[in-house]
Amino acid sequence: MKLSKRVQQLAPSPTLAITAKAKALKQAGHDVIGLGAGEPDFNTPVHILQAAEEAMHKGLTKYTPSSGVVELKQAIIEKFKRDNGLTYEPNQIIVTVGAKHALYNLFQALLDEGDEVIVPAPYWVSYLEQVKLAGGVPVVVEGKEENQFKITPAQLEAAVTDRTKALLLNSPSNPTGMLYTAEELRAIGEVCVKHDILVVSDEIYEHLIYGDEKHVSIASLSDELYRRTVIINGVSKTYSMTGWRIGYAAGPAELIKAMSGLSDHSTSNPTSIAQYAAIAALQGTHEPVAEMKRAFKERRDYVVRRVNAISGFHCQMPAGAFYAFINIREALNHSGKYANPDEWSAALLEKALVAVVPGSGFGSNDHIRISYATSMEQLEQALDRIEKFVKDQA
Repeated sequence: MKLSKRVQQLAPSPTLAITAKAKALKQAGHDVIGLGAGEPDFNTPVHILQAAEEAMHKGLTKYTPSSGVVELKQAIIEKFKRDNGLTYEPNQIIVTVGAKHALYNLFQALLDEGDEVIVPAPYWVSYLEQVKLAGGVPVVVEGKEENQFKITPAQLEAAVTDRTKALLLNSPSNPTGMLYTAEELRAIGEVCVKHDILVVSDEIYEHLIYGDEKHVSIASLSDELYRRTVIINGVSKTYSMTGWRIGYAAGPAELIKAMSGLSDHSTSNPTSIAQYAAIAALQGTHEPVAEMKRAFKERRDYVVRRVNAISGFHCQMPAGAFYAFINIREALNHSGKYANPDEWSAALLEKALVAVVPGSGFGSNDHIRISYATSMEQLEQALDRIEKFVKDQA
């Protein structure tokens, strides 16, 4: 059987690959600590579980409109008004099977063969593949580590061509946890307005910020940016609902309509029960979110302190999300045994039974990513093992 060229060009997800290998070792009886997957270790809050159960008992288990139920769209509209100062109409909202599905539909609806999308690096692993699946060309612009991995307006300007269709921003970022300020976004936005570039703003981690910095949506900075921005978001990270698969997008009505048409002929509607659970998440108490944030901040502070005490490791303090993006180049060079973080990570899993994600999947040959969305006990044990592994390899 000859597979299509589009799937033959796909690069495997390093996050899923390392998670699968770690699970296989666990099933074989090994004491593996997984720091790979970006998934909160808390269960979905009780009031959300109850809303799903109530929906089932009410018989809300049938097909819904492909773009989502009206009640959830209204809850999303209220969320944008409350949290971001943005006003949308129902025809500007689509509910999707996770935020990843929103991105997929967006690029399928937006891109023609050869259209370019500027993607700052480090980037989330699926961005490049989704652009390529739509026939587009990802143009990677490196966010320098000395600039907190953020790109500058000058870098963006230099990457623009007559084929540039969109810029993809992720703030707070996976994998770095960095956060663009309002001033930085405004300067980047000016370049986008100048060249009539659509901004794809992935804001899935907007509520997971741990210091005094605030999340700012680029769409809120001017009417011109509002008109040329599509916001991608969802309930997975904030409400510990990764398995419920509810994401959403907000943007120009014409583009949202096209994305909805794709859902008509692919997934149909997101799971009905999960949609009603998402309403409860958006409209209900945020105290469980505050509790998760307190735990994540404690873990973040611990992880960064421990990591920076390991010889040859360096990690900036992430402002948000729940990842530490660790530069291990000095340790690699010092050991002389591993050419890149991929080889190092494979050896760490095999010898120390700790799963981390190599930076290659995020556009870096110097870093690894660890998730601190797991218990403090697990983090302590994992970092003890990592520290010993580094010493043993020196």
